This record gives sequence, C-alpha cells and structure tokens, in this order.
Amino acid sequence: MVCALGAAVCFGTATVLQAVAARQAGAGGGGEAALLLRAMQQWRYLAGLALDGLGFVFQIAALRSIPIYAVGAALASSLAVTAVVAARLLRVRLSRTEWRAVGVVCAGLAMLGLASGPEGEQGGPDALGWVMLATAVGMLVLALLGGRLSGRMRALVLGLGAGFGFGVVEVSVRLIDDLAPAALLTDPALYALLIGGGAAFILLTSALQRGSVTTATAGIVIGETIGPAAVGVVWLGDRTREGLAWLAVLGFAVAVAGALALARFGEAPVADEA
Repeated sequence: MVCALGAAVCFGTATVLQAVAARQAGAGGGGEAALLLRAMQQWRYLAGLALDGLGFVFQIAALRSIPIYAVGAALASSLAVTAVVAARLLRVRLSRTEWRAVGVVCAGLAMLGLASGPEGEQGGPDALGWVMLATAVGMLVLALLGGRLSGRMRALVLGLGAGFGFGVVEVSVRLIDDLAPAALLTDPALYALLIGGGAAFILLTSALQRGSVTTATAGIVIGETIGPAAVGVVWLGDRTREGLAWLAVLGFAVAVAGALALARFGEAPVADEA
C-alpha cells in the first residue's frame, strides 16, 4: 500500500509541476511542438516527468504485491494530492466541500489499507491476456476516431476510454509472469500494456482538449477503478483479510467517491480559480 500511495503522490505532484511549467512556457508562438520544447527547458517540467516515471515504478511494485482494487483506489487519490499541491503552489482556493473530499479520500484509503489482503496468486484464464489485448485495441480505435465525437457525451466517453486503457495496464502488469525476452515477445499481456497505455494517453489528451475536465476525469476514475478491481477479484484471486470484505468495499467506495468530488483537478486548474 505504501508503494501505491507513493505512486499517487508522484502523479499528483507531477500534474501541478507540469502545469506550472506549461503556463510559464505559454508565452510565445510556434504551436504545440514549440510549447513542449519551451516547457522541457524548465526544471519543473523535467521534475514532473521524473516523478511520473518514479510513480509508474511504484505502481508496478504495488500491483505485484497488493490487490488491484487497492491500487486503483490509491491512484485515483492522486486527485487529492493535486488539489492540495495546487492550493499551495498555484494558490487555488479549495472550497470546504473539496477539503472534506480530501479527508474522505484519506479515510477511504485508510479503510482499504486495513482490509486489503495479499495479492491474488491466480494467473487467470489463458484467454484473459487476449481479452486485455482486444480491449486495448478497441481503446486505440476509439482514440483514433474520438475526434469525430461531439456533444456533451464526448468528454465522458473519451474519459471512460482513457480509464479503461489505464485499467488494461493495471491488469496486464499482473498477467506478466515470465520476464524472459522470448516469453515476453509472445505474451499478449505485454502488447496489451503498451497499446492500452498509449491509447489511454491519446484519449486523455483528446478528452481534456475540448471537453469538460470534470466530466473527463470522472470517466477516467470510474474506468480505471471499477473494471480492473472486478477482474482482480473474479479472475486473479484478489481477496481481503478474513472478515473484512465489508470494510474493503466501503473503503473502495468512499475513496472513489471522494476522488470524483475532486474531479476538476484532473487537469491542474488555473490560479485563483474559485
């Protein structure tokens, strides 16, 4: 659980650092490529990228040691980290409800930490890797066609797609057992991980570009927590401590609900936002 929380801290802090760097690099022309180059010349943006990399390492370590439902809820809590760091660095004003939501997330994670059992030892059915690969390809197709969507549902659909893509990554990490090069090249879970992660980032960018940040982030939180958690419990043998299943369910629901209440921080907000 410590690794999962470490990943959440890394991802949440990285979001704010990259937002600060992007804002400072925004002055000037040249389009998106030039903006990226200017941002990468700033230590805050590079520090954010380094934190993203460290967070991914923590995420892998967590997925190999505790149930997926606990990791997913912990990663969703990165929104609470972003909110707190944004309040400090960007001087964003959090409402009383949002401060309460931060506390709710912490309470949910505490309940999950108490109730979570060890990582499930089941490898799942042989077809599960192929199902993950098919899901990843489906999300990639959605990413390629997502620009044609319009209307209020655009952000939600793309956000859910991004969440499913990140969920594929979570499950695929658990499915990869043999790290020998020959085994990896024939393992569908590896390709599911790569394609799912790439599709998720494309969908996330598209969802935030022209849609509601709050709606898109809510879709991501739902997509990357509920589905992978169900796969872990049903097929991978994830369990809770004896007699504490109710506490795990309650903690998961509380943590996710708190994250949804902080959904506007899916993209670091501008300074002085009410």
